[in-house]
Amino acid sequence: MAAEALRLLAESDQTLAVAESLTGGMVAAELAGVAGASRSFRGSVTAYATELKHRVLGVDAGLLAAEGAVNAQVAAEMAEGVRRVLGASWGIATTGVAGPDPQDGQPVGTVFIAVAGPAGRKTVPLRLNGSRTEIRRESARTVLELLSSELRENARGQDTEQNGGI
Repeated sequence: MAAEALRLLAESDQTLAVAESLTGGMVAAELAGVAGASRSFRGSVTAYATELKHRVLGVDAGLLAAEGAVNAQVAAEMAEGVRRVLGASWGIATTGVAGPDPQDGQPVGTVFIAVAGPAGRKTVPLRLNGSRTEIRRESARTVLELLSSELRENARGQDTEQNGGI
């Protein structure tokens, strides 16, 4: 999935930045493992601690205080924040509970992923089962899948626009 996302980014001469919490760098590692990743992958921020989501990525402190870090809006703000901080065309983010214990009133397996791009933001809630490792891996895989889907949609929209709406 990482190779597909990077191919789509390179084809459109766009860049990517990653903000991770529960995945702890897994998404960035997947991207960096693809030959030629440096053409499109700008970098990542692993904001595992809640206060870093605010201080580094600009997530609203009031939102974090009221809702905690495991929240759809937090994921969206992380994706937008890393996009801004690292100067990328696109930003993606993961936040959630991999276990072993619940967090912020959310059960293990509650995950929010987000993508922020030129046309806006999209957040997807996930309810995952499995071990801590399985939850983290599935979160990383799914956020890259979401990015690829949004990149394909964005490319289709640009093609339609360039062809006079056909």
